[in-house]
Amino acid sequence: MNHQLPPLNIDTIWAILNETISDETVNHLVAYYLGYRYDTVHNCWDNHQVAADWREEYPEPPDFIGNRPPTVKLTRSIPPEYKQLLKQKLGFKGYKIGEFGPRQTRRATAANWLLGHLQSHIS
Repeated sequence: MNHQLPPLNIDTIWAILNETISDETVNHLVAYYLGYRYDTVHNCWDNHQVAADWREEYPEPPDFIGNRPPTVKLTRSIPPEYKQLLKQKLGFKGYKIGEFGPRQTRRATAANWLLGHLQSHIS
């Protein structure tokens, strides 16, 4: 599991929203910033840096794009002041009706959570 992640910046957030990076990469980005690390020596996930509530429910990083429950948990973990960051910081107006489904919604949630993480570490 040697997955090269793109930098966490505005271009990467847009790439998530515009679907120019894979679901797998989005999952890895969220997992990384939640604190999951892959131990290549023991071929397993190290979750010691992950918050206890995540670690207990998900000992290994979940598939945020493929499954609703971890995305709901991710949404709930976004501080209220960051809930509208995609709109406020990027001017993202959302997807057009008929052009999105659960996958795009989950990608937008991941993008919003990552943007919130980025914002909280630069302010």
